[in-house]
Amino acid sequence: MDPFAPAFPGELLPVSIITGFLGSGKSTLLGQLLRQPDMGKSAVIINELGEVGLDHILVERIEGEVCLLQSGCVCCSLRGDLEQALQKLIDQRERGVITRFDRVVIETTGLADPAPILQLALTSPMIQRYFKLDAVVTTVDAVNGERQLDQNPESVKQAALADRILLTKTDLVSLDQLDRLEARLARLNPAAPRFRVLHGRIEAARLFNADPTLHPAAAEDVAQWLGPVLGDSHDAFAHAHGATCADHIHVGGTLNHDGHINHFSLSFDEPLDWLTVAEWLSDLCGRWGEKLLRIKGVLDLAGEP
Repeated sequence: MDPFAPAFPGELLPVSIITGFLGSGKSTLLGQLLRQPDMGKSAVIINELGEVGLDHILVERIEGEVCLLQSGCVCCSLRGDLEQALQKLIDQRERGVITRFDRVVIETTGLADPAPILQLALTSPMIQRYFKLDAVVTTVDAVNGERQLDQNPESVKQAALADRILLTKTDLVSLDQLDRLEARLARLNPAAPRFRVLHGRIEAARLFNADPTLHPAAAEDVAQWLGPVLGDSHDAFAHAHGATCADHIHVGGTLNHDGHINHFSLSFDEPLDWLTVAEWLSDLCGRWGEKLLRIKGVLDLAGEP
């Protein structure tokens, strides 16, 4: 028996991440989401229990760091390794110690770089056996967002890695200021839908299930992401022949999104060999890991449907 085979074939549990800079409204958002019926079977992981506004809805401590929320959701405080926290939740779920949740929501601290969490979710055999990465939801403070993007690299990363961006405190700024911030976020992350919210109120269905395979408009989403890079014509690309991964490769130039952040694209005409891609990714991360913000792509792999 393969120890790393999916434990629930076809039913991997989605893991969603809520991130955002200090004071941008993550806990307010989470509190609103957990009151919605669709979120009633969720497990919640937070970095430090005492740093978020959830204490008023914690009603029962089950075991160690795990609590039962008034909404019926399960909550545990992450003070150590995320992989261990997820494994603990799965163990307690299967032993019947806690409610059988069908989703995990991770709330990061305001100064967190979400990239290591995403990397762990995408590379850990244990996590991949039980879970699938769903959506990264980032809250951006409309009052302080521009200053935070200027001064705090964590804020930039949180926005750039988002699948959904929520502009909060929108009632406290002018429309001009709001439009200016939203335009900047659109340049930084053109693929992420942006929502203007008040007091964290938004339907969970608009934020989660961001896995493109779940959406009929997946091709449109891909085109939206590639559009600012590829432009309207392939004439923008230099053609390089003799590449190891495919017979024909289009190399896109860099695109400046937000001052010190640049974007580079590659596109291939033929299916890719996964081992070659994996070797290239490993080399890329080894050489430039500290400077890489995100690698995102849609792969047509040889021998795969």
